[in-house]
Amino acid sequence: MEKLAIFDVDYTITKRETLFEFFMFMISKKPKLIIYMPKSFGASLLYATKFISAARAKEYFLSFVTKIHEDELKEVVKEFYEKRFSKIFYTDAIDTMKKLKKQGYKIYLISASAEFYLNELYNIKEVDKVIGTRFEFVDGYYNGKIVGENNKGEEKVKRLFQVLKEENLDVDFKNSYMYSDSLSDLPLLKLVGHPYLINSRKKNNNIEILNWK
Repeated sequence: MEKLAIFDVDYTITKRETLFEFFMFMISKKPKLIIYMPKSFGASLLYATKFISAARAKEYFLSFVTKIHEDELKEVVKEFYEKRFSKIFYTDAIDTMKKLKKQGYKIYLISASAEFYLNELYNIKEVDKVIGTRFEFVDGYYNGKIVGENNKGEEKVKRLFQVLKEENLDVDFKNSYMYSDSLSDLPLLKLVGHPYLINSRKKNNNIEILNWK
């Protein structure tokens, strides 16, 4: 049976929120995209005040991508990874991946962030699988819709088991690890024998908190 080391991404392996980082990078590349700022940040405010769901907020926030062809976007996210994304990793997160990989664990990154830029995390040689929120592209352009569900909470468990079924993998969850900054990941944290919260201000009596830098 395989053993997994599962990591959330935002604020778990990164010091900052990746969608915001991607948006700011895109504005630096294409200053005209600043016209989308009111819509993007308005969506964040509506989500924070519970007027819209996280999924809808994410669809609205990413409206700045709708005019960028998929081929160009692939090149942009490569540059984003090299110049910005890869610079905000917690050293402890990468070191933990390396240690567990040497011990025979498969490294899975499971996040609610957009899979089209999270896929750049395959540049980390230890990473075996990236599972993020999928967005729909029609005729090469993002159409403003999430494919399926926002990859958060119970959906992360569902997506994980879909991948394991597709790849015909049996997992020893009792001896597997899960790392997350948030108790919203309790469904995954409860799934493994070794759950950890990263730099969390909220406590759970059954989960140790690690302070990563």
